[in-house]
Amino acid sequence: MKKFIIACTAVIIAVTCWMFVSDRIGSTLSFNMNKEVKTFTTVSDKEILVDTGNGMEPFEIRGVDMGVGIPGHFATDYAIDKETYLRWFRMIKDMGANCVRVYTLLQDDFYDAVWEFNHDNPDPLYIIHGVWIDDYVLYSHRDAYSKDFLNEFLRDSRILVDMIHGNKRFSLGEDLGSGSYTKDISPWVLGYILGVEWEDTTVAFTDHMQEERDSYEGKYMRTTEEATPFETMLAQVGDKIIEYETEKYSSQRLIAFSNWPTTDPLEWNQTVEWYFRKFEQVDVEHIKTTDEFLSGQFASYHIYPYFPDYLGFMDVLGMKIESREEFTDEDGTFNSYRAYLTAINAHHTMPVIISEYGVPSSRGRAQSDRNTGRSQGGMSEEEQGKALVQCYKDIMASGCAGSVAFTWQDEWFKRTWNTMAYTDLTKTCYWSDYQTNEQYFGILSFDPGEVESVCYVDGDVSEWEETDIVMETDTMSLSCKYDEKYVYFRVHKDDFHFGNETLYVPIDTTPKSGSTACDGIAPLFEQEADFVLIISGREDTKILVQERYEALRAMYSQRVYGEDAYLNVPEKDTGKFVPIHLMLQVANDPSFEITPEGFESAETFDTGTLTYGNGNPDSADFNSLSDFIVNGDEIEIRLPWSLLNFYNPSEMVIHDDYYENYGIEGIEISEMYAGVGTDANVQFPIKMGTVELKGWGTNPTWHERLKQGYYDLQELWKDKDCLLYTSPSPRDCS
Repeated sequence: MKKFIIACTAVIIAVTCWMFVSDRIGSTLSFNMNKEVKTFTTVSDKEILVDTGNGMEPFEIRGVDMGVGIPGHFATDYAIDKETYLRWFRMIKDMGANCVRVYTLLQDDFYDAVWEFNHDNPDPLYIIHGVWIDDYVLYSHRDAYSKDFLNEFLRDSRILVDMIHGNKRFSLGEDLGSGSYTKDISPWVLGYILGVEWEDTTVAFTDHMQEERDSYEGKYMRTTEEATPFETMLAQVGDKIIEYETEKYSSQRLIAFSNWPTTDPLEWNQTVEWYFRKFEQVDVEHIKTTDEFLSGQFASYHIYPYFPDYLGFMDVLGMKIESREEFTDEDGTFNSYRAYLTAINAHHTMPVIISEYGVPSSRGRAQSDRNTGRSQGGMSEEEQGKALVQCYKDIMASGCAGSVAFTWQDEWFKRTWNTMAYTDLTKTCYWSDYQTNEQYFGILSFDPGEVESVCYVDGDVSEWEETDIVMETDTMSLSCKYDEKYVYFRVHKDDFHFGNETLYVPIDTTPKSGSTACDGIAPLFEQEADFVLIISGREDTKILVQERYEALRAMYSQRVYGEDAYLNVPEKDTGKFVPIHLMLQVANDPSFEITPEGFESAETFDTGTLTYGNGNPDSADFNSLSDFIVNGDEIEIRLPWSLLNFYNPSEMVIHDDYYENYGIEGIEISEMYAGVGTDANVQFPIKMGTVELKGWGTNPTWHERLKQGYYDLQELWKDKDCLLYTSPSPRDCS
């Protein structure tokens, strides 16, 4: 008996050790050596074929990307539950999509939901699954052959294979989903997209440091003579994931490697290479598949109409465009997006999938599209919907085999380079920053409030109460309330003549600075105001900020004004108030020479001028970018928190004095002051009342709302037969 126990223990230890080692090194103990390898996906020339029950047929990937964020949680919380996924899957199918793309290894709720939604469904929702390289690994391990880069890439690929086959029964570890993966969803996983938007310096450094690694010959993938060391690394990872799934599960599916314009394989002239630092390429044409791989390879790209800037100059920078007129609209607008897509597709011998495309419906903007007007922010939900439709048409007209719209849901936790310094990045998921464009790519919005928002700027003041009043006189009053996205003001003025008289709303937030006077404005203020809201007309209502408290000056003075802000510090009580702008990505025509003698001011976006319109989503004339509306003697205004320099409104933290801290630091406040007045009586300062402020901490309220883009894509995709296409343009559906 003792020997038996010892023998059993030895076997258990041996098996456990083998499972651990095999997981780390990727070896398999297969019992399917003689089993036929099966696949329900393949490629034929530039087409993707899928067996949906009637044999291999052409299949247009028509999908939507899905992140992992919901309000109150960061992406790494993996807080979306199965019920939410099931509800979203139904909505996505009803929109007309056939596929969801996810980026990384998720918690088991996602895979359980996929199985439950699809297992008895004759019209399933397919999955394209990614393998993520986290930012720390990508930016800290510049050599892709380093242990922490390549080994983790290979390990996560193997984990993914086991997960989709329902054969992973333990927590995955830090920054990954976790749970018990027992549901086999492989019948609905079309393929894998490996990697991320490659950092060009990582690609360049790898190619420099690993010059001898310029070839790979695997059972399923190999490189050509033109392959670079980085491309060789990709071939190795692709080959190993195919090998692992083939040997362990007798199964194969489509495979692609992520890419984007920064590392595209196209030939650009020296102006682009110099001016825009376009210095590295990744070309998957240098990676070939063998006859042992029954499924197929496609090229995957993230391509947006506004990025990078040089797309806007394709027609003047030597890009080979056989017919410029082919990409020019009737009004003479050059469709640089379609031209670029066409060039990308023409480069490849394999099917091309645009796995990310879209524009954000945000108030803030980070980049402008000089040709098509499809910019990175500053677009209404209506404009976002039209842009999604046009992007889709451009993609299919270019001959691509499919597309995936970015993205399903808005993501409060996201950051953008031109606003990230203005907010506390550890608390972004607890409030909605309308100035940060990356938060608003979704076609599903998360609006504040459990059922509805606390206020809608629509001219109907019935939601306002007497307790909201901040100050009042015989003829005027100012009310204020707020939620997770806006500070709302209601102004009442007897016999108000909009467009013929001007109202002033001074706002005092910080005790560190501010002024009782604003240059060019007659009335004084009771408190030292940091901002002045000027209500004048439909086109010229705006908010100004005291120069001392201008965030753009504190962060980008050298690039915008040509001077060091910290060598020319404004007085704390200066009466100079300035417009509010956001920094934009440099988008100047590179054909203009930059001379050392001249200063070229960086481009900015006016975000202080307020937009007139109806901000109620239930209204027929809804404009998501509306900031204010006037109805007789009533004015309603909503201002994004960060427009008032709030660092983290969930805890009521604002920007501290920039010039005391040499940058942006936070300071907590419990109240601010605001009032309203006119030019009519300048003998007395504008009276200002107290607005009590209390944050909501880590418990924001929110509800879902579908944006116009959902319905626009639904209309576009409603007839599935119309979605069959022949390159280079979609079939006309009448």
